[in-house]
Amino acid sequence: MKKINELFYEDKPREKLIKKGVKSLKNHELIAVLLGSGIKGKDVLKLSKEIEKIIDENVTLDQLLQIKGLGVAKAAQILSALEFSKRILLKTHTKIEKTEDIINELKDYSDKKQEYFIAIYLDGADRIIEKRVITIGILDKTIIHPREVFAPAIELRAASVIIAHNHPSGNPNPSRYDIILTDRLKESAEILGIDLIEHMIISKEGYYSFNENGYI
Repeated sequence: MKKINELFYEDKPREKLIKKGVKSLKNHELIAVLLGSGIKGKDVLKLSKEIEKIIDENVTLDQLLQIKGLGVAKAAQILSALEFSKRILLKTHTKIEKTEDIINELKDYSDKKQEYFIAIYLDGADRIIEKRVITIGILDKTIIHPREVFAPAIELRAASVIIAHNHPSGNPNPSRYDIILTDRLKESAEILGIDLIEHMIISKEGYYSFNENGYI
């Protein structure tokens, strides 16, 4: 890998950002811009490559300080940038506060011709972490296993889950299978310590809420 002083002027991270935009930079180049300079024995590109190898959203000060020559000041710069970016991203996450918020998240599935089973994963402040389509079936033949719903919840460290599916027939009332499935998922949620806060059926004729009807 070339050192920073061996690159053409326009290929240096800061100059590349100015000329081509921030999205053109690789991860280590973004770190290099953030650091500004290297340390004794390591130019900024070599240092940023080492940081890139260990960095993730949960990196700690102690982990960064294990990089030879990296001091508290530059490690603090990295941690501060990560925390700031997480806070900005959290502001963009939709918060679920009422039934209408859930319906709004599911509106694109109300008139689907196949049955979509969707899970919405929330953090402890009821903000959406992620919305996933778990399965796509034919009419009412979708079969769901609890692990398909809760494995992502564990992976995403979700505090609670909303599940939903559409009824292509147009009738939003639950089938016997829908009720059995809800009971199975409630039991699994309790074992895992994750709140199942809603199972909603949507269709072009309306919706059915298991929560509002006392099943959850």
